[in-house]
Amino acid sequence: MPANIITTDDLREFKMELLDDIKNLLSKQATGKLKKYLKSSEVMDLLQVSPGTLQNLRINGTLPYTKVGGIIYYDTEEIQKVMDANRVDHSLNS
Repeated sequence: MPANIITTDDLREFKMELLDDIKNLLSKQATGKLKKYLKSSEVMDLLQVSPGTLQNLRINGTLPYTKVGGIIYYDTEEIQKVMDANRVDHSLNS
Protein backbone atom coordinates (compact mmCIF):
# COMPACT_ATOMS: atom_id res chain seq x y z
CA MET A 1 0.00 0.00 0.00
CA PRO A 2 1.64 3.27 -1.08
CA ALA A 3 2.11 5.97 1.55
CA ASN A 4 0.71 9.44 0.97
CA ILE A 5 2.69 12.33 2.37
CA ILE A 6 0.65 15.29 3.51
CA THR A 7 2.46 18.59 3.36
CA THR A 8 1.71 21.82 5.16
CA ASP A 9 0.52 23.22 1.84
CA ASP A 10 -2.01 20.37 1.61
CA LEU A 11 -3.24 21.16 5.12
CA ARG A 12 -3.45 24.87 4.36
CA GLU A 13 -5.46 24.17 1.20
CA PHE A 14 -7.80 21.85 3.14
CA LYS A 15 -8.27 24.52 5.81
CA MET A 16 -9.18 27.14 3.21
CA GLU A 17 -11.69 24.81 1.54
CA LEU A 18 -13.24 23.96 4.89
CA LEU A 19 -13.52 27.63 5.85
CA ASP A 20 -15.16 28.41 2.51
CA ASP A 21 -17.71 25.62 3.07
CA ILE A 22 -18.49 26.89 6.57
CA LYS A 23 -18.87 30.46 5.30
CA ASN A 24 -21.27 29.27 2.58
CA LEU A 25 -23.39 27.38 5.12
CA LEU A 26 -23.50 30.35 7.47
CA SER A 27 -24.45 32.74 4.68
CA LYS A 28 -27.24 30.42 3.54
CA GLN A 29 -28.53 30.23 7.09
CA ALA A 30 -28.34 34.01 7.51
CA THR A 31 -30.23 34.65 4.28
CA GLY A 32 -32.82 31.96 4.98
CA LYS A 33 -31.79 29.79 2.05
CA LEU A 34 -31.72 26.54 4.00
CA LYS A 35 -33.70 23.70 2.53
CA LYS A 36 -37.44 23.75 3.19
CA TYR A 37 -37.52 20.09 4.20
CA LEU A 38 -34.86 18.05 5.96
CA LYS A 39 -34.46 14.29 6.22
CA SER A 40 -34.12 12.56 9.59
CA SER A 41 -30.32 12.34 9.40
CA GLU A 42 -30.08 16.07 8.71
CA VAL A 43 -32.37 16.88 11.64
CA MET A 44 -30.33 14.63 13.95
CA ASP A 45 -27.18 16.51 12.91
CA LEU A 46 -28.86 19.88 13.27
CA LEU A 47 -30.32 19.21 16.73
CA GLN A 48 -27.51 16.90 17.87
CA VAL A 49 -29.97 14.18 18.93
CA SER A 50 -29.97 10.41 18.56
CA PRO A 51 -32.33 8.45 16.29
CA GLY A 52 -34.29 7.35 19.36
CA THR A 53 -34.74 10.90 20.59
CA LEU A 54 -35.91 12.03 17.16
CA GLN A 55 -38.39 9.14 17.08
CA ASN A 56 -39.69 10.15 20.53
CA LEU A 57 -40.16 13.73 19.33
CA ARG A 58 -42.26 12.37 16.44
CA ILE A 59 -44.26 9.92 18.55
CA ASN A 60 -45.21 12.39 21.28
CA GLY A 61 -46.17 15.03 18.71
CA THR A 62 -43.45 17.51 19.60
CA LEU A 63 -41.99 17.59 16.12
CA PRO A 64 -44.35 17.48 13.12
CA TYR A 65 -43.26 15.46 10.10
CA THR A 66 -44.32 14.27 6.68
CA LYS A 67 -43.78 10.74 5.46
CA VAL A 68 -43.47 10.15 1.73
CA GLY A 69 -42.66 6.67 0.46
CA GLY A 70 -40.97 5.60 3.67
CA ILE A 71 -38.83 8.74 3.96
CA ILE A 72 -39.60 11.14 6.80
CA TYR A 73 -39.24 14.86 6.14
CA TYR A 74 -39.29 17.75 8.60
CA ASP A 75 -40.21 21.34 7.76
CA THR A 76 -37.41 23.68 8.84
CA GLU A 77 -39.96 26.31 9.91
CA GLU A 78 -41.67 23.78 12.18
CA ILE A 79 -38.33 22.85 13.73
CA GLN A 80 -37.69 26.53 14.45
CA LYS A 81 -41.16 26.90 15.99
CA VAL A 82 -40.51 23.93 18.30
CA MET A 83 -37.16 25.38 19.31
CA ASP A 84 -38.73 28.79 20.01
CA ALA A 85 -41.64 27.28 21.95
CA ASN A 86 -39.27 25.32 24.20
CA ARG A 87 -36.86 28.16 24.84
CA VAL A 88 -35.88 28.57 28.49
CA ASP A 89 -35.12 32.13 29.54
CA HIS A 90 -33.52 32.54 32.95
CA SER A 91 -33.97 36.25 33.36
CA LEU A 92 -31.75 37.99 35.88
CA ASN A 93 -34.55 40.41 36.75
CA SER A 94 -36.74 37.72 38.39
